[in-house]
Amino acid sequence: MYFATFVQNGKEAVGVLSKEQKKVTELSSILGRRVGSLLEFIEEASDRDVETIRDYVEKGTDEGASLESVNLLAPIPVLKRNAFCLGLNYKEHVKESQSVRSLDKLPEHPVFFSKAAIDVIGTGMEIDSHPDLTSEVDYEVELAVVIGKAGKNIPEESAYDHIFGFTILNDITARDIQRRHFQWFKGKSLDTFTAMGPYLVHKSVFDLPLELDVKSFVNGELRQNSNTKHMIFSIPRIISELSQSLTLMPGDVISTGTPEGVGMGFKPPKYLKRGDVVECYVEGIGTLRNVVR
Repeated sequence: MYFATFVQNGKEAVGVLSKEQKKVTELSSILGRRVGSLLEFIEEASDRDVETIRDYVEKGTDEGASLESVNLLAPIPVLKRNAFCLGLNYKEHVKESQSVRSLDKLPEHPVFFSKAAIDVIGTGMEIDSHPDLTSEVDYEVELAVVIGKAGKNIPEESAYDHIFGFTILNDITARDIQRRHFQWFKGKSLDTFTAMGPYLVHKSVFDLPLELDVKSFVNGELRQNSNTKHMIFSIPRIISELSQSLTLMPGDVISTGTPEGVGMGFKPPKYLKRGDVVECYVEGIGTLRNVVR
């Protein structure tokens, strides 16, 4: 099931894609009750609700609006709190990062940080390059986990029980601001610096363990090309360690780190500039496309 938040005729709605992924039907019409947001659905949906939606999709009806007739937003346009993120979770990205920071070995524990995401942008929306503040805007394609069930001190073996689904997150970053402040928060939290989408895909779509291709392109040039099997820390390990004495809530977003090929890793660096088209792809989810302004 591919869930989407979209606007049609000036009205924001939440829906699910058809089996052929050509149409989108509002969840309200499937469930017979108002669904105000995808976050609200994640927080309140029962197993029966999910099964009802799955049965509707599998039935293959011709109802719904064509995707061409709607404007997609981020699946969760406004997060309840900061996104949780991981740094240095792919071995080759650690190597390329050694050229700009002191790293003599792979991390022994997940490197967590948070990212303010007040205005999450969706596919087709513009990234503000903030030229008055930074000249080193970078891209980072990442697989993001969306929590579906609250939990604390979650064992690795039950981590997937707490997941609702997966989406793509572009962890856009101002590298010069990172260096200036000696940490990641400010340089990753500028307005429009969290891009997410195009869909939130229910976990039932994927086989476990996840082995998904992860790629990014800038103006059609392949920049990042890896697979989630190359993560240093698995998704169950990430969820388990993050949840130690910290309650994870439905709708929480955990971005699992980026592979090698970011702009700062090239010599000379290949930072984004106005007019660039950034495409982030994760196998089984789709492509998140944004233009820099």
